[in-house]
Amino acid sequence: MAVAIAPCAYGGESRVSNIHNLSIENAVALAFKNNKEILAQEKEIEIARARILGAVSESLPKIDLNGGYSHQDAVMSIGPAAVSKKDIGVFVGYNNQNDLGVSARQPLFEGGKNLALFKRSRIELKIQEESFRVRRHAVEFETKRLYYGLLLAYETERINGELVHQAKSHYMDVERRFREGAASRFDLLQSKVQISKVEPELARAQKAKNLIAEELKKLLGLERMDVILLTGELAYTLIQIDEDRFLEQAQSMRPELEMRSLEINADKQGIKIARSGWLPKINGEFNYYSKSDAFMKDVFNSQHNNWNIGVRVTIPIFDGFSAKAKVDEAKARYSQTIIKKEDVEDQVVLEIRHACFDLSEAKTIIDSAQEGVESAREALKIAEASYREGQVTNLDVLDAQISLSQIEKNLSDAIYDYIVALAYLDKSIGRSPFEETKNEN
Repeated sequence: MAVAIAPCAYGGESRVSNIHNLSIENAVALAFKNNKEILAQEKEIEIARARILGAVSESLPKIDLNGGYSHQDAVMSIGPAAVSKKDIGVFVGYNNQNDLGVSARQPLFEGGKNLALFKRSRIELKIQEESFRVRRHAVEFETKRLYYGLLLAYETERINGELVHQAKSHYMDVERRFREGAASRFDLLQSKVQISKVEPELARAQKAKNLIAEELKKLLGLERMDVILLTGELAYTLIQIDEDRFLEQAQSMRPELEMRSLEINADKQGIKIARSGWLPKINGEFNYYSKSDAFMKDVFNSQHNNWNIGVRVTIPIFDGFSAKAKVDEAKARYSQTIIKKEDVEDQVVLEIRHACFDLSEAKTIIDSAQEGVESAREALKIAEASYREGQVTNLDVLDAQISLSQIEKNLSDAIYDYIVALAYLDKSIGRSPFEETKNEN
């Protein structure tokens, strides 16, 4: 059985910016669009994509254009032979010397570092995408909690409002009977005290409603003076509790588990990067340079230019244990990530069990309260009629009012708890009816 709440409205000021008609789907979509944490995580994905290009650049050639000017007080130069295209003597330079050159460097082998950097950068992009899912799930859960919390606040306000109305109506009835001599002064005072007892609860309910509405507007990125109209219902859909099935689904759907697996793979590449410090480095190099005493007229002097090309091999002999320290750190980080994944797996089990317990508890309370609401309403009618006939005391009527109010609160609270427990279960499993829109923004 579903208990529905009529559409509710909230507006804090007389001046209104916008009116938002919100179903739970609209609310979650708005939260996805405006939430600052989600927007910030989108930038993390952009950063991760840029790092992939940075990793690729480590394997590409680097070409630099070099130029400069220097003035020397005195230079020594022995002129070249007439038949030579290059100086055969000693050339020190010009008094006013312009240098221009091009250099290129191509990494040929970096001990596997560049390939590992590229693989790790791609894994890190996937990690950020899973982190994006984590944030969306968290925002979705918080939106559901506040959305249905506001519906509950309106229902609580209604229940307390009816209780105040019942107390005042009963007081007027007792006052009339007191004037007629059919009720005692004690009954009159007792009925008046009842109003004083229930009115503060109504004020607290109104305050709670306003606070939750402000929290929801903040989460959705709305303006303070905006009005929200909730078109949803405080209603639950009963599901079959199957803890084993939920755990199996979580293994393939929970983004935190996928993140930890990806982090383990990234740390494996981190070990390879660290080990590259022990391996030789091979680079191809090319350089061309020219000297001239008149940059605009003689920038490429045929007798004073040169080029070279070659391969440079660097073999680490002793680096003060720097590479060993990096390898040890990378291995420790890898082991740490495995432990963290195991911890997340344990946490997922705990969260799913917690959600199942909450669902069972809420369902038990709902069943009990649903059976009692109609009985409590009937009991109040009987108590009011019997009091007018002098068959019961004034206290019996007041007790019947409180009992009805309490059981209605128990029912609405239990329905809210069931809805939130179901939302928490979805978050614990990693499933979402809004998952298909995760890459829209």
